[in-house]
Amino acid sequence: MNTRRTGLLMAFLILGVRASALAESQEHRAVPYPTAETPNAIDHGALASQPNAAPISVTVVLSLSDLGGAENLLKAINAPGDPQYHKFLTAEEFVGRFAPSAADVAKVTAGLTKYGLTVERTTATTLKVTGLPADMERAFSVSLHSYEVSAHDKAPGYSYYAPLVPATIPGEISASVSAVVGFDNRPSLYPHNKIAAHPLAGKGSSSGGDAPGLWTVTDFANYYDVEPLYKDDVTGKGSTLGIITLASFTPSDAFAYWQALGLKVDANRITIVNVDGGPGAPSDASGSLETSLDVEQSGGVAPGAKVIVYQAPNTDQSFVDAFAAAAESNSADSLSTSWGEWEWLDNLENSPVTNPSSGRTTSSLQAIHQLLLRSAIQGQTVFAAAGDGGAFDANDSLGCFPSTSPSCSEPLSVDYPASDTAITAGGGTTLAGVQEFCLNAACTPPYYDVDVPHERVWGWDYLEGFCTAIGVPDPVACGIFPGGGGGGVSVSFGRPLYQFFEPGVQLSQPGQNFVYDGELLYSLPPYFPGRNVPDISFNADPDTGYVVYYTSSVSGFGVEPGWGGTSFVAPQLNGVTALFGQYVHGRLGLLNYSLYDLGVTGQAYAGPDPPFNAIPYGDNWFYRGSEGYNPAVGFGTLNVASFARKLGGRH
Repeated sequence: MNTRRTGLLMAFLILGVRASALAESQEHRAVPYPTAETPNAIDHGALASQPNAAPISVTVVLSLSDLGGAENLLKAINAPGDPQYHKFLTAEEFVGRFAPSAADVAKVTAGLTKYGLTVERTTATTLKVTGLPADMERAFSVSLHSYEVSAHDKAPGYSYYAPLVPATIPGEISASVSAVVGFDNRPSLYPHNKIAAHPLAGKGSSSGGDAPGLWTVTDFANYYDVEPLYKDDVTGKGSTLGIITLASFTPSDAFAYWQALGLKVDANRITIVNVDGGPGAPSDASGSLETSLDVEQSGGVAPGAKVIVYQAPNTDQSFVDAFAAAAESNSADSLSTSWGEWEWLDNLENSPVTNPSSGRTTSSLQAIHQLLLRSAIQGQTVFAAAGDGGAFDANDSLGCFPSTSPSCSEPLSVDYPASDTAITAGGGTTLAGVQEFCLNAACTPPYYDVDVPHERVWGWDYLEGFCTAIGVPDPVACGIFPGGGGGGVSVSFGRPLYQFFEPGVQLSQPGQNFVYDGELLYSLPPYFPGRNVPDISFNADPDTGYVVYYTSSVSGFGVEPGWGGTSFVAPQLNGVTALFGQYVHGRLGLLNYSLYDLGVTGQAYAGPDPPFNAIPYGDNWFYRGSEGYNPAVGFGTLNVASFARKLGGRH
């Protein structure tokens, strides 16, 4: 990476304990997640030269002893008729078959301690390596600088460090190392929630339950066919669901939400695991509302399930460490995360470490993929929000458009980790009904009515007429572009086996270039047979969205209406999977194989009680809905009880 490009990237990239131990995570201040308003960082020079330079740590991800064998086992575990079908491994069995050998661990440990570094084995496949910046730089042939971001609006300032050039794994240990993560500890990921861009009059109607923007898990259950499972006493009993998040939360918010809906839940159902010391005290700027809604939605859909919250600081390293902790403990039967960013920001060019033995670079993508592979083999079902930037995740991630300064082009792009082949990506729809928008500050009649005749792909282009009516016809200026359910074609992950024969799966589009401030930074490969996202969807449009019970660090406790985003879909899928687990008396593993099998065999929409609802209406600013699979909403939405019966027939 050249120096000019590095400077540009630095500029726009700034854009197990019980709940009673939550106080331990509040001993340090939470760090804000990046937004378009985040100031450019100030470079304070070499990290090692800073006064009282403290030790830093990185996570070394060790290579599996047989990565190809693990990938093949995942396919066999999900192939009906195979002798290994759904014979998930325990954590101990996985370690016995695929973890690095004791000799490899000892070799890596010795190779790093000679530089004065301390090595701690944190999981079967990860090491925490700690040392003074100068020693770390010497070991990994890297130069680290210290940066500071000033306080802005209500977000506090913070410091971080980042490398000037890619690090290099020491040659004598490189054959045993899959990835090294942590040389850049800036907050980089953001939550996939959105609030309604324009106020609703509160007089509209939706096709199910409460008014638009006021939905709860009760409305969700009524609309998406969950109630038949509840009537059979399927509430998630015996299942444990996990949340992977990068902000802490106030547990009483979730209990208040469940109590208000009359849900009977165990008062001790929540366990909090602080990864890498935890993310600090709950705060608006760090994204605590995200964690609150994740717990409320998943635990509300499955009121009988236990909940584990893996909460970590907002860094790539801690994101990896959270997935590692969840896979290592193997305590959660299903997991979800609603955090992410444009996949290119995590690829080999932007978060690399060079492996001299192979000549290849590695990144957090490979690190997390290996952990997701382990989870899937152990039977853990993992979900990720597909993002809220429609078909243009890059612009949503960076808050950068052709009309802004600095300017960005608008390449078709998808979000990570939803684009990983070993995770199930949740997309978004808009409910049918009439939405009434305010045309004046007092929100008095007349209102502007928007009639959505059918549940459709969530893409806020359906509000362009309203924007024109209020005199702001530019979708960016009006706040509606690129709002929509994330979807498209990955250029970081190839097409997985389960998508090979599915009609509607697409190649990447030609001519997709990322131009930042007039400079071409990246040309996305055309016609690439990449992993298509999402896989399945639910209502995610804030204008037909949800309430969140939340204790704000600024204004205190309140009931927040008008929230949406695919960050609701991921925990909802997590919750329904807890119901599925009770229904089939076991784990499900990577759900994608079951989803796509129904599509390929013609069962997806067949019969009077189909498992999926096709969404042939609307678009996410590029990809359109259809009668079958499409990279806008995947297969459409689930009829939860019907899908459970299909799963029961496969077990």
